Amino acid sequence: MPTPHVECHSLSALGEVPNNPRCPLLLYRHVLAGEGDRASAFERLFAANGWGNGWRDGIYDHHHFHTTAHEVLGIAAGTAAVRFGGEQGVTVEIQAGDLVVIPAGVAHRNLGASDDFLVVGAYPVGTEPDMNRPGDGDLIAQQARIAAVPLPTTDPAYGRDGPLLRAWGEGAEG
Repeated sequence: MPTPHVECHSLSALGEVPNNPRCPLLLYRHVLAGEGDRASAFERLFAANGWGNGWRDGIYDHHHFHTTAHEVLGIAAGTAAVRFGGEQGVTVEIQAGDLVVIPAGVAHRNLGASDDFLVVGAYPVGTEPDMNRPGDGDLIAQQARIAAVPLPTTDPAYGRDGPLLRAWGEGAEG
């Protein structure tokens, strides 16, 4: 599988959203091209690269973030406009075949999607996501939890040679 063009978006703390100053949001375009069962293909790809605890659904229509795990989203069907980083963050159009790696702490919200929109999500094996909204809890404590989340040892689509390890630092733990 050829390595895709990767869009990086650095998102520092914005108001009540901690975001993640050490790890940029990564958007891989056209990871899975063509027709077929992209949802199952993303599940197999993530599992083969050490990302699990998966699910199938959409993206919530309110800002939320995780302080205990990084997250990958594989867009299995449809299109959506998603805002990352809180109200003053960046809005990205995503479509079937795209993949988004969301660092712990980065808020995300579905602003509108096609009727067939389907996402496959997963987390680095050994991590469990929590659920937070802007303004929930103590921002300093959230930032401390985010800083303690280990860097993944593999890219969810490209394993040990993937763009995530380069973008988040060659010294990724593992």
